[in-house]
Amino acid sequence: MDVIIQILLCLGCAAIGWIVRWIYGRFKLTSIEQKAVRLNQEAIKEAEAKSRELVLETKDQLLKEQQQQEREARERRSELQRSERRLQLKEENLERKQAELDAARRQQQDKETRLAGREKDLQDRELECEERIARIASLSREEAKRLIMEAMQAEAEHDAQTILNKVEQETQAKADKLARDIVVTTIQRVATEVCSDVTVSSISLPGDEMKGRIIGREGRNIRALETLTGVDVIIDDTPEAVVISCFDPVKKEIARVALERLVQDGRIHPARIEEIVAKVTKEITKVTVEEGEKVVFDLGIRNISQETVKSLGRLYFRTSYGQNVLAHSREVAVIAGMIAAEVGADVDIARRGGLLHDIGKGIETEGDANHAEMGADLARRLGEDPRIVNAIQAHHNDIEPSCIESIIVQIADAISAARPGARRETLDNYIKRLENLEQIAMSFEGVDKAYAIQAGRELRILVNSDLVDDAKSKEIAKGIAQRVEAELRYPGRIKVTIIRETRVVEYAR
Repeated sequence: MDVIIQILLCLGCAAIGWIVRWIYGRFKLTSIEQKAVRLNQEAIKEAEAKSRELVLETKDQLLKEQQQQEREARERRSELQRSERRLQLKEENLERKQAELDAARRQQQDKETRLAGREKDLQDRELECEERIARIASLSREEAKRLIMEAMQAEAEHDAQTILNKVEQETQAKADKLARDIVVTTIQRVATEVCSDVTVSSISLPGDEMKGRIIGREGRNIRALETLTGVDVIIDDTPEAVVISCFDPVKKEIARVALERLVQDGRIHPARIEEIVAKVTKEITKVTVEEGEKVVFDLGIRNISQETVKSLGRLYFRTSYGQNVLAHSREVAVIAGMIAAEVGADVDIARRGGLLHDIGKGIETEGDANHAEMGADLARRLGEDPRIVNAIQAHHNDIEPSCIESIIVQIADAISAARPGARRETLDNYIKRLENLEQIAMSFEGVDKAYAIQAGRELRILVNSDLVDDAKSKEIAKGIAQRVEAELRYPGRIKVTIIRETRVVEYAR
């Protein structure tokens, strides 16, 4: 029994050991399988990582190769471009050399043509000389001498005209450097004389019966008006009009305004006349001062006396050939200031002298003294600069100018008075001046037609091209200009234009 139990125990132990072994083997197998699976997964992951690395390395390699190829391609393109530029430069050099060769060839042809022409000219001259020699051989000594002198004279005249034209061109080229002298010395000759003033005014009346009321009983009204204003009232057969005459423009203006107001009012008697004249006198005096102060302010002139301002204002009522004297004085001041600025003179002195140059016309006086002397005396008495006094007294050449500002005032006065439209010119004088211009031009040999155009500011001349060459045209133009300067009086300047035209007409039949 014990043996059986032992056997059974042994068998049980063996079974238990086998089971334990089986279980251990199974466990170990499972562990090995799990390890194999894990190793397999790790191997797969490692393979995938290596695969990705290989892919990345392959891409990097491809990218590097691509970049290398692109660099090589760029270098090849740059090299090709450089080669193309070199070829283009070579082509341009070849074209330029070809053009230079063509130009040289053309120059050579031109030279050959000129040489051929010169050779022909020499042959023609040789033939001409032979003909002249043959003709001279048949002439007497006096005739040959005359022909030689005529030829020498013609050649000398041509050379002289050529030299004269060259000198004129050089002079014109230096005109900018000589501008100051030209402005000061050449314009001075256009100075004009003092013009006569308008000394009468005409007043329209509503009817002829008003003339009797102006005269009054036994002439007391007209005597009162003439005594208070200092004018002459002329009542004649002119219908519905009365004329006021006076050399003093301010008095004439006072009388004109007063008489117009009396005519409008209708109450005309000595007391009313005295009242109206006194009122108008105050108004005109106020206007005189205002106009004088206005022109002084516009020109920016300082430190000027009230007496001078009043004398300037009186010029507002005075005219010369239809030109207002105050406006003329203001214009002279502006022009004188501009010229002084250009030539480097004293602008303030020139402008002040230009404004005051006719101040003598505004001075109240009963005498018939020269307005330049009166103006100079007034300026000297009021302490003006000696240059301004000289400019006033010398602007009509009563005395010699002592400074450049005096000459500038003369020039500005002439420009203002002589410019187109400044002063009236009678139709007869205008037509006569145009006719004289055309007659002077027609008196020259070779002139076919002459026309005075632009209101006599330009003389346009047509010459015969067969009789007058280019050099002769300039000579004629200069001669006409000199005769116009010497024989005529005119404002400003006159342009002389010579037109020389050659026409050749042929017909194809």
